Amino acid sequence: MMGNNLPSANEVINLYRSNNIRRMRLYDPNQAALQALRNSGIELILGVPNSDLQGLATNADTARQWVQRNVLNFWPSVRIKYIAVGNEVSPVGGSSWYAQYVLPAVQNVYQAIRAQGLHDQIKVSTAIDMTLIGNSYPPSQGSFRGDVRSYLDPIIGYLLYASAPLLVNVYPYFSYSGNPRDISLPYALFTSPNVVVRDGQYGYQNLFDAMLDSVHAAIDNTRIGYVEVVVSESGWPSDGGFGATYDNARVYLDNLVRRAGRGSPRRPSKPTETYIFAMFDENQKSPEIEKHFGLFKPSKEKKYPFGFGAQRDAKIVVDEFNATYPLKSDM
Repeated sequence: MMGNNLPSANEVINLYRSNNIRRMRLYDPNQAALQALRNSGIELILGVPNSDLQGLATNADTARQWVQRNVLNFWPSVRIKYIAVGNEVSPVGGSSWYAQYVLPAVQNVYQAIRAQGLHDQIKVSTAIDMTLIGNSYPPSQGSFRGDVRSYLDPIIGYLLYASAPLLVNVYPYFSYSGNPRDISLPYALFTSPNVVVRDGQYGYQNLFDAMLDSVHAAIDNTRIGYVEVVVSESGWPSDGGFGATYDNARVYLDNLVRRAGRGSPRRPSKPTETYIFAMFDENQKSPEIEKHFGLFKPSKEKKYPFGFGAQRDAKIVVDEFNATYPLKSDM
């Protein structure tokens, strides 16, 4: 992790369990973390770092070895639910070099999982961010950018074939801080008392639902088929930038946890699986704002007063509250 004062893997797992947090996202197959997760009951998104994509894409044996080392060696005592092959890769911009490797790496990892008969239990996907959305307003007109369709459409086709969800990182904070003239703070924090955006049959009282449904619509508008979305990151910083205050972060995160038991206006029938970024403040990240997304201080003290488990409103589906733990394997 990008911090020099953070707890050990075993301490982190105990912190998850004592706070009734039932799911975790690891960005890297950190062996100490995977060992600590054994028999914890915590479900896991296991990440493949972008730096590993080329090797997995170009050599099926490398993918099989990766699966053996990081999945089969720990399954089923570690409950791996998803493998996120790459994070926020885009065919345009700084990560564009990786884009050619994402789908072949996904397919090679999937084939290695399938060869073990585990493809119904462990779903292989990739995580994208909202920059791949070209139009998000109104949500029903959501569409992917024209210059990413040749990258993303084949991935969506694979996800449809494999019955796997698309992992999407959704941050109302960045939308709000980038456009506070048009986006109100209550709309971003889930505190608007009324519908803010009316979109045909759907009404939106918060930006999170509108952003999420713009992704649902973008997938639907490809006409490829129905693919579910898992929100693989969302959070709000408590310092370091415009609108990044302790109170705003507390309100956003508390309301995001409360929201976890339901779906979105466009897809209301199933709760939205949502992972909060991040477990800890990380003092070596940059820019400054990236240091302040934690739910906990490095001392393991809660930053915010709310809880995550059975003491919450009965509508909260505990298993839908999760947190990300960005361990690096060089820890």
